[in-house]
Amino acid sequence: MTIGLALPLQHRIDTLVQLAREAHEAGLRSAWSGQTFSYDSPSLAAIVGREVPGLHVGTAAVPVFGRHPLLLASQAQTAQAATGGRYHLGLALGTKQLTEAGFGIPFERPVRRLREFLTALRQLVETGSADFHGELLTATTPLPATVPGAEPPVPVLVAAMGPQALRVAGELADGILPYLAGPRALAEHIVPAVTAAAEAAGRPAPRIVAFVPGVVTADPEAVRESATEALAFYERFPSYQRVIELSGGTRAADLAVIGDEEAVAAEVRRYRDAGATEVVFTTTDLGGEADRRRTWKLLGELATG
Repeated sequence: MTIGLALPLQHRIDTLVQLAREAHEAGLRSAWSGQTFSYDSPSLAAIVGREVPGLHVGTAAVPVFGRHPLLLASQAQTAQAATGGRYHLGLALGTKQLTEAGFGIPFERPVRRLREFLTALRQLVETGSADFHGELLTATTPLPATVPGAEPPVPVLVAAMGPQALRVAGELADGILPYLAGPRALAEHIVPAVTAAAEAAGRPAPRIVAFVPGVVTADPEAVRESATEALAFYERFPSYQRVIELSGGTRAADLAVIGDEEAVAAEVRRYRDAGATEVVFTTTDLGGEADRRRTWKLLGELATG
């Protein structure tokens, strides 16, 4: 199992590059960035990955609404070429609230859109061309779509946690990016579903890249309070409400891994035992700079131990 982290995107690019370099020097294998309405995550990954040789970089995750496979394939292949093959592209359904408020487009048939998006995108990143005509999307290449040096083909993962999205991800993607899904939800619901779908489609076992909010700290009560406030945003969305409940929690902060080195290491092992092939820690700065450094030090030791 490999261990990575999510970069805190409130910083300037130069600071993010320095943080990524620090993470790599600590022994962490990957640095991921989210995609909202601020940084363009594939571009940021290309910069960070080129500045920090050896570090894998990923996007977690680009919503399929408001994007097109042709344009995203160009972004992803450019990042892959810039990083020497160390880029990982994550896709997401997004949410009805943010899609309709931000883009002014209806959030309709999301699973069908994900299936068509993945089908066209795989053609593009694997062959450099596409000839796809779906119900919701068309992607054809009257001009070549190959980016020199974009090798191997960009791994494509999906932030899937519901049954239908897991089925599509298992059939068409290289893995999944569950967030706020604890070991119980992974072991009992998520990993079996996506693995069965991949097997039925004749695909390799999927990567399970579990995103986990976590902090190593001497003051777990204070950090838990900060996590309750910081993660409450996700409780507004049914998909997260469901996976939190399946994990045995009632609030998003219940899924945060907070404690000393021994406690956090034990939780990382629980994720591994539940089927996670990779663990990516998020919101590691909730307890301040000293706790962030302490957290990264432990994660680096676990990654290299």
